Formats: sequence, structure tokens, C-alpha cells
Amino acid sequence: MNASSKPERTRLSAENWEDAALDVIAEQGVGALAVEALARRLGVTKGSFYWHFRTREALLQAALERWEHYGEREVIAQIEAIADPRERLPELFRRVAHELQPHRVYAALLKALDHPLVVPVMARVSQRRTEFLATAFREAGLPPAQALNRARLTYAAYVGFLQLNFTLGLPRISHEDFDAYVEHMIATLIPA
Repeated sequence: MNASSKPERTRLSAENWEDAALDVIAEQGVGALAVEALARRLGVTKGSFYWHFRTREALLQAALERWEHYGEREVIAQIEAIADPRERLPELFRRVAHELQPHRVYAALLKALDHPLVVPVMARVSQRRTEFLATAFREAGLPPAQALNRARLTYAAYVGFLQLNFTLGLPRISHEDFDAYVEHMIATLIPA
């Protein structure tokens, strides 16, 4: 058989495995993450996995870090570039509201707070997001104590909404109703 007739082998990067792991976590939870099933899903052998990771836990750690840094790299960095703090907060609310996959991962991780790799990541993410919100509210004119309380309230509303929709599976709302909810949150939580 000549080389040109051989099927081209798929070469997966560590990032491909991490993204696939996050998809599984979002769809089925942390407990469903298994090397063999993930390899089947990606159409490769387990050997491809072991080229990048020693264990399932190493993949889980890398995937969690990828998810953690996505929020900072893709969302917060773009929001921080907005000069006017009164424009920054509404844009943050609107942008975050439409990030479905990160929400699904977050909701799955909320169900896995007994996992030793999940707990520190969720603690760091929650701390940084709360601090970011508190800073944004201070820059929008609230005194420090009020800004921190508003940040906590905002973050609690976010986590509660995820719990209601992804964990409890309440009936899905229409896009129009969801957009109206986001605008209500903006009007309620952001100082005029």
C-alpha cells in the first residue's frame, strides 16, 4: 500500500482533549469523564490521550484550568477595555448572558463540589469574579462596602439562575424572555 492511499491520521492537541473533556462535563458532569469514552468520541485511540496526559485527573485539571482562564482571557479582558465603567457593567451582563457553554460547565461543576480538583478552581473563579464585579461597581460610583455587597448579590443571582435552569431543569424561557430578564438585572443591579 503506498503512502498516498493511507488515511490521514488525526493529530489531536492537548487543547482538543481539554475542549472535549469540557463538552462531556457540560453534558454529563465530571463523573462521566472517562478516557476510553472520550477517545471513542474523538475517534482516536487511548494512546493519543497518553501522549498529552498521564491520567484522567491530569486531563480534568487541565480542562478546568482552560475553562477558568477562558473567562479571564475572553470575557474580562474585553470588558476591562471599555473605558466608561457605566458602559462596562451592562456590556458584561449582556456578554456573559449569552455564553452558553461556559454556563453549562459551571452548572456541572456546581454539582461536583465534592471533587478535590473542582473545589479550588471554583473557589478561585468565584473569588476573582466577585472581586472584578466589586471593582466595577466601585468604578461605577458605589462606595466600597456597597460595591462588594452588590457584587455578591450579582454573583449570587448568576449562580442561582444557573442552578434553576441547568440543575433543576426548570422550563426553558424564550430568547425574548431571557433578554428581558438580563435587561431587568441590568436595571436592578447597576447604579443609575
